[in-house]
Amino acid sequence: MTNQAAGAARAYLRIATEEAFAPPELISMWRDMIDHGTCDDPGFVSMVGFYTAARTERTRFVFERLQDLGDLRLADMDAAGIDRQIISLTAPGTQILDTADAVTMARLANDQLAEACRAHPDRFSGLTAIAPQDPGSAAAEIERGRRELGFHGVIINAHTHGEYLDDPKFWPIFEAAEALDTPIYLHPSTPSRNMIGPLLEAGLDGAIYGFAVDTGMHVLRIITAGVFDRFPSLRLVVGHLGEALPFWLYRLDYMHAATVRARRYATMKPIQRKPSEYLRENVWITSSGVAWAPAIMFCREVLGPDRVLYAMDYPYQYVPDEVTAHENLPLTVEEKADLFQRNAQRVFCL
Repeated sequence: MTNQAAGAARAYLRIATEEAFAPPELISMWRDMIDHGTCDDPGFVSMVGFYTAARTERTRFVFERLQDLGDLRLADMDAAGIDRQIISLTAPGTQILDTADAVTMARLANDQLAEACRAHPDRFSGLTAIAPQDPGSAAAEIERGRRELGFHGVIINAHTHGEYLDDPKFWPIFEAAEALDTPIYLHPSTPSRNMIGPLLEAGLDGAIYGFAVDTGMHVLRIITAGVFDRFPSLRLVVGHLGEALPFWLYRLDYMHAATVRARRYATMKPIQRKPSEYLRENVWITSSGVAWAPAIMFCREVLGPDRVLYAMDYPYQYVPDEVTAHENLPLTVEEKADLFQRNAQRVFCL
C-alpha cells in the first residue's frame, strides 16, 4: 500500500508541521564559525558546537537527515506513517550570521527547499526562511517565497543577535506576512546571551527548558507590545504545545492587567484584549516534541480544538511510536482528522 493510499484508508492524512532541514552550505558556515571562533554567542557555541563536533549516533543521524530532502527523509516519513512534512530551516538558521551572509543564505535555503517541494509536491511543503537582520529584505523574501516559490508560511528561529520581534524595526516582517496571508512559525533557539547564563551552567539551555523559556517570552513580548493590535489578521504558530503558555493563561491575564494598572514599566502599556484572547485568536500551537495525552487534551480544551496541530520535530525527535500516541488520544475520527490534517490545511493554506 502506498503512503497516500494508507492516508486515504485511515480517512485523513498525517501532516507533520515542524520538520527541519539545513543546507550543507549553512552547516559548513556554522562549522567555520565554531572552528575559527568568529561567533562568541554562548548559545550558538554550546548547541552548534556540540552537534558539529560530536560523533555520536544521534548527532550523525540529525546532521545526515537535516541535509537530506530526498530518499532518507521520505523513507523515515513512510516508516512513521507521515504523509506530508511542512519543512523549515532549522535553528539558528540565518539569524546568527552577519546581515549580508544571512540574506544570501536565506535565499539559498529557500531555493533548495523549493526544488525539493517541486520534486515531491505530494509529500513536502515549505516555509520561507528570512534574515530579520534586514527587515526590508526579509519582507521581500516573504513575498518571493509566497508568490514565486509557493511556500505556505515563514520560519523565524527565535531572537536575532539577542533582539526580539516586538521591536518596531522588525514590524515590516509582520506587515508583509499579514498582507500575504502567510503565517509566521516562531521556532526556538538557545536563549540570548542576556538570559542564557544560569540555564547553560545547569545544562538547561536547550530543548529541555531553555528553548521554551526564550520562545515563550518572545511570544509574550509580541503580544504585550501590541503587535496583534497593529496587525489583527497576523497568524503566529508556536511549537511544543505553545512553549507552556497555555498552562499560564489565567495568571498571564491577571498579572498583565495588574502590571498595566501599576504603571511600573514604560513598556507595559494597555492593549485591546487580554493576553489569553490573542493566544486563542492569533496563535496556533503544534504538538512537536510533546506526545503526551494530558497536555495535548488540555491545550485543545483551553485554546480550542482548531488551534492544535500535529508535529513530530523531525529529525531531532524522530520517534515513530509518538505517532501512535497521538492516534491513541481519546478523540473521534473527525477530531483526529482536524488534529492531523485539516487544522494544518487551514492555517498554512495547503
